[in-house]
Amino acid sequence: MTAVLVLVLALALPAGASARTKVAVGIGDQQAGMFTHPDFKRLKIRKARFFIRWDAMKYPGVRHGAEEWVRAARRAHVRPFLHISTDNLAHKKAKLLSTKRYRRDVGRLVRHFRKMGVRDWGVWNEANHKSQPTWRSPKRAAQYYRIMRSVCRGCTIVALDVLDQRGVERYVRRWFSALPRSYRRSKLRIGIHNYSDTNRKRSRGTRSIIRTVRSRAHRARFWLTETGGVVNFGRSFPCNERRAASRLSYMFRLAKRFDRYVERLYAYNWTGADCNGFDAGLTRSNGSLRPGYFTFRSRIRTFIR
Repeated sequence: MTAVLVLVLALALPAGASARTKVAVGIGDQQAGMFTHPDFKRLKIRKARFFIRWDAMKYPGVRHGAEEWVRAARRAHVRPFLHISTDNLAHKKAKLLSTKRYRRDVGRLVRHFRKMGVRDWGVWNEANHKSQPTWRSPKRAAQYYRIMRSVCRGCTIVALDVLDQRGVERYVRRWFSALPRSYRRSKLRIGIHNYSDTNRKRSRGTRSIIRTVRSRAHRARFWLTETGGVVNFGRSFPCNERRAASRLSYMFRLAKRFDRYVERLYAYNWTGADCNGFDAGLTRSNGSLRPGYFTFRSRIRTFIR
């Protein structure tokens, strides 16, 4: 009788419910208004990412903007994830922080936002990209991780965050070489920005990063901290909303392919730029929905939040 009841209940489930991909999906965006948008609410998103400059506590306007975002997330019952980033996105211009300064300024920032309920942190956003001061110093990025662990005990931390660009494997290897072996025994979380794979419909960058990390820390798990369908970016990706929607569909396929190792996916982003410069928004700047939104809403049904 029990076996029959179990079978009946299983048949009553919606198609695909029992095969839900166990990768939690969130969205990254810098605008607090995202959380009150009716179409955002329909997605039932429970995780969101915000990158914050390391010196935000020195600038009231920057700090207040981040506070507004965190409060809006909390009101919407969304778990906020703050990722430390540069104060200057111009390529090769930002100054590399000393470990003393990271401990002082980032530590102050962490303590402030922990009081507001932030428990998910990223040590440094896209550490291997030339817009970040860590791009040539994986050793310093590893030192920052050790500091973050000490100032944010009990937090969930993305230890290293990298873009799937040429040379990323060497950066990862050098980062691990600078990290004491005792740290590798813990469950490291590594962030991947796999725009290149997602938008060229391939998997080699994501696969290579996972393989390189796991050869040094087999317990490591991964967050796709920034990914999505690019609407507009330079000559390679001229403005095309339909193409971006197609790539969003592939983004989910890629996450499912590596779901043995991937814990979370944060699609970037909600608020589009109307094809002015880099644009990967699910909405246009006026809040209207792009085709990618409907693809995202359809595909997220088979993932957890």
